[in-house]
Amino acid sequence: MDVPDNIMQWLLEGDPGVRWQVLRDLCDAPEDEWRAAQARVAGDGWGAHILGLQAADGSWSGGLYNPKWTSTFYTLLLLRDLGLSAGHGAGRRAAELLLDRGFFARDGGLNYTESWKTSETCVTGMGLAMIARYGDGDARVHRLAEHLLVEQMADGGWNCQSRRGATHASFHTTISVLEGLQEHADRYGRSEPIVAAMDRGREFLLVHRLFRSHTSGAVVSDAMTRLHFPAHWHYDVLRGLDHFREAGAERDERLGDAIELVRGRRRPEGWWRTAAGYVATKKYDLEPAGQPGRMVTLKCLRVLRWWEGGQPAAT
Repeated sequence: MDVPDNIMQWLLEGDPGVRWQVLRDLCDAPEDEWRAAQARVAGDGWGAHILGLQAADGSWSGGLYNPKWTSTFYTLLLLRDLGLSAGHGAGRRAAELLLDRGFFARDGGLNYTESWKTSETCVTGMGLAMIARYGDGDARVHRLAEHLLVEQMADGGWNCQSRRGATHASFHTTISVLEGLQEHADRYGRSEPIVAAMDRGREFLLVHRLFRSHTSGAVVSDAMTRLHFPAHWHYDVLRGLDHFREAGAERDERLGDAIELVRGRRRPEGWWRTAAGYVATKKYDLEPAGQPGRMVTLKCLRVLRWWEGGQPAAT
């Protein structure tokens, strides 16, 4: 899709975490150009500020999973969204810490709480996305992926409450697992079991048209229709659509409702607002809720470009 010159300029003037993705996904810049811009994530803006708060042991805020949203887990998740380069030492140290301290050998997932008797599926999905990208290739990363395959439910999705009796998959858990499996596939190759599991997981989202009840057609949650950055563990339609784009999935007509929702949220000026509604922290100086959001606008534009056929599907 065409992006007005003033919006493109506004995006390119943003944080390095936004700029490099604009160059890659909207400008079709040569790889050496956008990779050079990506390298700036660690040295300027949000990324540099966050990296400057990392402790010598690779942690943030003195904890692995808590406090939310500034612990090691959620901070590395945010840096992944900003595009910290895969080979960066700070990312590697944090990923190794999360794997060493959280790997639950009993079932092959991640567990950061002594009271948990099993791994937590949402946490394992998000953790796999970070450890596959920033880890050093430790064989336990494959155990994480295998654990998630075992946890897939009959309806094709995942739910962290399935071992407590849940019989229907969760949007939140499903998108976290899909992103983790996609990251694993990107780094280690697209094995048939993982590809099949992702296809089934995306079908779960498609049956629900990304945000609707599969029985009544009603909106499952208004929060899913708002566009957030950062999303943390929460699901919304933009996060769902961006996964379909990233995975190079088929442009299925059942995505149409979510696409129209995104189009309808665009302001007359050409940008999108960052939604309020999730717990925020002032420790990281990101885009304020309710204001024009460069990251949300970037993601909306690249999703619409993919949908309209302006961006080739990934391979």
